Amino acid sequence: MAETPVKKQRRLRPWVKYAGALLLIYLIYLLVSRCWPHAEATPEPPQPAQQVVQLNDTLTNAMSQSTALEPMEREIEKHLSRWEIKGAQLAVTRHDSLLFCKGFGWADEERGEAMTPGHIMRIASVSKLLTAVGVMKLQEMGRLKLSDKVFGPDGILSDQQFTDAIRDKRYFQITVEHLLRHQGGFTNRMGDPMFSTRYIMMREHLTTPPTNEQLLRIFLKYGLAFTPGTSQRYSNFGYMILSLIIQRCAGMPYEQFMRQQVLAPAGCHDFHIAGNYYEDRRPNEVRYYMHDTAEPIDEFNNSGRKVVKCYGENDIPRLQGAGAWCASAAELSRFIAAIDGMPGIPDILSATSIEAMTREMPNHAFSLGWNFTPSRQPWNRTGTLSGTSALVLVYPDGECWIILTNTSTWKGQGFAKDNTAFFNRLRNRYSHLFPARNLFP
Repeated sequence: MAETPVKKQRRLRPWVKYAGALLLIYLIYLLVSRCWPHAEATPEPPQPAQQVVQLNDTLTNAMSQSTALEPMEREIEKHLSRWEIKGAQLAVTRHDSLLFCKGFGWADEERGEAMTPGHIMRIASVSKLLTAVGVMKLQEMGRLKLSDKVFGPDGILSDQQFTDAIRDKRYFQITVEHLLRHQGGFTNRMGDPMFSTRYIMMREHLTTPPTNEQLLRIFLKYGLAFTPGTSQRYSNFGYMILSLIIQRCAGMPYEQFMRQQVLAPAGCHDFHIAGNYYEDRRPNEVRYYMHDTAEPIDEFNNSGRKVVKCYGENDIPRLQGAGAWCASAAELSRFIAAIDGMPGIPDILSATSIEAMTREMPNHAFSLGWNFTPSRQPWNRTGTLSGTSALVLVYPDGECWIILTNTSTWKGQGFAKDNTAFFNRLRNRYSHLFPARNLFP
């Protein structure tokens, strides 16, 4: 006879009690394990941080050694000697591949330190190209537009301290693009604001050099030389203002934004804002030299001291995006490769932004960040400061030539013109002799 359902329930009841006891024990265990200190577990070994391969740590002069290029190197040494250059770097890329990068002469003659590809030096106004890329990056991020007004209630720098200082209402017409193209209305009729610190301190009765915000407030009370957008005058002051704009729109210091959003994505990890004095140099930074006829000059901060022009004539860090960066020719060539629109190295800007920066402008108007970007001639960007000079040329055939020096010349911008002609001669004679290789990591 089959068992009734009632008898089956009675047979399962002890198992139910056993399961309930197990559940109660498990709950007690969970409660105690949360409240009672654990025995120390063996910690997992720390995972090694991912190592970033830094170009300046990997390149050597020997890597560019080539019997076929020895005549070119002798020409370079002769050229530098004629201009009394203590040390220089030359980097050559083709279609985003680094073919040649070598140091010549001395990085620091007093210490017997020869120039190598891993040394860094001030790149002067080539810094403006970095700043322009920073602005374009912010536009791609939706933080600003080139058509945005800079000053006034609706401007990026809408602070009351700036608005109240303005007397010439044309300031309210200045756009971000005007500053990028040196069309903001600024001139150097009262001296370049970025290189007249001593005189500004005396005129404004200041005991310390002005900050960039103070400097801007001081000069906003003066009238513009022309209506923004109607003419152009090269302006370091305008690019200092762009540095403040980047800082405001990024919500972080200018240098920090440039490192995170521009330089690191480009594979550049050894760019720095330069210091004023030899003691401020980075471990791999060169010593700067003046030409033989240079005389000592009053220190920029009105200390009363006489200084070597390349170490104290100007307040270099306050130049910021107008001219304060230092780098190697190798990393600078890597940066150019990341904004040139060529397929070899991924660009850090969109094709639209790169086209806007490199569009040939009518009437010899300035390009964005570059000096000029003609369609059938090399794009060029120059830089000159006391103790250094820089030249970047990107040719229509895909070659890029960069030279950096740690010495002032007696002809200033004439050196850049001579270097351009010199590069053309070297290209005609030696371009076909560069080995097919890529020294980028």
